[in-house]
Amino acid sequence: MLLPAELAWYVTGRFYLDHKKTGNLADYGYFLHLAGIDHEELFTGKPGEGNARFTFAATPFSARGVSNGGLKMSLDPVGEFSLYLQRTPASTFDDPFSFAQGERIATFRRTSVVVGTTVANAAGHALVASNVFSARLVESAPFELGGRHYDLAHILPVGVTQFGTAEGAPITPTPSGYEMVVAFSGSAIALA
Repeated sequence: MLLPAELAWYVTGRFYLDHKKTGNLADYGYFLHLAGIDHEELFTGKPGEGNARFTFAATPFSARGVSNGGLKMSLDPVGEFSLYLQRTPASTFDDPFSFAQGERIATFRRTSVVVGTTVANAAGHALVASNVFSARLVESAPFELGGRHYDLAHILPVGVTQFGTAEGAPITPTPSGYEMVVAFSGSAIALA
């Protein structure tokens, strides 16, 4: 079990805005570090989405917006995201649903509305975005990897607080069916 405020994970992923179909937003990605898991077990080869054994996928949600000068805030509702163990990794950012494959090993629920803030320059172009949220562990399933037994309920029994940073400009070209895709990274600490 991690101590309160001890580093829980590093992730990288992408936000996908699906305005053309449903107006939903969701994030998908993979773990660069996951506390308690041997680093050698995180990837099957060179670190990257296609070799990542541990991935995550959010339940799609609708966000509301608020502006204040050059700040644009996104208000994301309470929602869930799940972590997956992919024994045969095959995720790609060209297919965000590929991150929701494999064995679901945990589900977390955000504890409140998430405020994401985007900073724009005088011309209105986004420079950088950030957010902070806490999420409680609501479900966990034990698993075995590399001859060792794991359970995120033992490593992160309460949950995490994650600090995220996103790219200001969207990724181009945007994958088919999406209004916008933005890359991000996140660092989480364990809740007490």
